[in-house]
Amino acid sequence: MTTTLSPTHTRLIPVPRWNDHHAWPPPGGMRHLIFYAATNGFERAFVRVGRRVLVDEAAFFDCVAAMNGRQAA
Repeated sequence: MTTTLSPTHTRLIPVPRWNDHHAWPPPGGMRHLIFYAATNGFERAFVRVGRRVLVDEAAFFDCVAAMNGRQAA
C-alpha cells in the first residue's frame, strides 16, 4: 500500500526520532536550531505540543532551501 501526502499534510517527526529518518542535522545541531528558531528562520519547521517538539519534515527542508537561496522542489 502506497500513501501519498497532499501538500497540506506533512510528516511530523519527534525530535528524538529525527536521526532515524535523516542523517543531518545531528542531535546537537537540531537542538541548536530549535533553541534559536525565532531568530534563525526555522521557526515554522517546529511544532510544539506541550513539552514535545515535532519537526515538520517538509517545512524543515523548505527552510534549508531558503537558507541556501533557492526554492524547494
